[in-house]
Amino acid sequence: MVLNDQTGSLTITNSRIKHSGLYKIEISNSIGTSLKKFHLTAYNSPFLIEAEKVKGDREDNKTTFSHDEIYGDRLKLDSQTGSLTITDARITDSGLYKEKISGRGRTEYMRYIMNVCGLSGVEVKSVSVMEGDPVTLNTDLTDVQEDLQILWLVGPKEIRIADIRRQKPNTYIETGRYGDKLKLDSQTGSLTITNIRITDTGLYKLEIINSRETSEKKFNVTVYARLPVPVIIRNSSQCSSSSERSSVSKCVLLCSVMNVTHVSLSWYKGNSLLSSISVSDLNIRLSLPLEVEYQDTNTYRCVISNPIRNHTQHLHINHVCQPCLDLHHIDLVVILAVIVFILIAAAGLVELFRHWIVVKHCRINRQERQEWTQQ
Repeated sequence: MVLNDQTGSLTITNSRIKHSGLYKIEISNSIGTSLKKFHLTAYNSPFLIEAEKVKGDREDNKTTFSHDEIYGDRLKLDSQTGSLTITDARITDSGLYKEKISGRGRTEYMRYIMNVCGLSGVEVKSVSVMEGDPVTLNTDLTDVQEDLQILWLVGPKEIRIADIRRQKPNTYIETGRYGDKLKLDSQTGSLTITNIRITDTGLYKLEIINSRETSEKKFNVTVYARLPVPVIIRNSSQCSSSSERSSVSKCVLLCSVMNVTHVSLSWYKGNSLLSSISVSDLNIRLSLPLEVEYQDTNTYRCVISNPIRNHTQHLHINHVCQPCLDLHHIDLVVILAVIVFILIAAAGLVELFRHWIVVKHCRINRQERQEWTQQ
């Protein structure tokens, strides 16, 4: 504080929120004592911005911006209404804004307090975890002091799931939705979710409360399903295609996975990415084709991945790709085989009939000889 010896004015330098309050000045002389009161409010803001528009009888306009070097060209003043627009607002733009309107012998003042919040003014930490694994949300505290309360909340309705108060001593852990999966560290207040499920995905909020203030942290937890192993098969429709029969040196493959969500499926040739497809829908089949030469000696692999893990299936061309047979040739062979079978069957029937005739003739001759002998 600085007191002017000549005027008696008091200047508070480097003011802080704690300097807010009612200030009273007493001025005494031989006649008496007069009082003046000042109510001072200090805002937790790096700037006090004034935008002034003065309108006179000649419709002259004057625009003044303070801290122009901070705002750059983000301040816009409407020449008709005098409204001030701050584009690309930032958290550091929060503070007290004062509007002064002067004209025709009258001056009016308006004050605006603006708070710019990024994600509720609280940093949000992204946490990714595989289904079934444990995850720990850390408070970054080494010890919960006597006057602290650690409160854990989840979801848009901020439902309390865990609470620890060292002062009373009292610990609360929600068991309905999570069962016995929640573990609260009594020393640091950190929260561990064991055997986490996809349904546990959501926004988790930490409040650290003491007698003076409340600090917050947020964790955006995303739980990913475990990845299946990709399956590589030959396209079953390839050999029925007339275009394929005319290009028998190529093999069309499909890499497939079932019941997947939030994954990418990719084909690689060596370390080079050939193609990729992503999906965010729930429980669908995902397939990605690849065309290779039968005599190709390069290494190919199909990879399924999410932000945490991946699974790879290597392609063995000789095992999966077998040349397509010419269907027309197969038809001709079948027809010829049927004809040969018919001819053989017919020859067999003829031979069988001839044998039957011979046998019957022999029986007739034997019977005739017997009758002749009896006579």
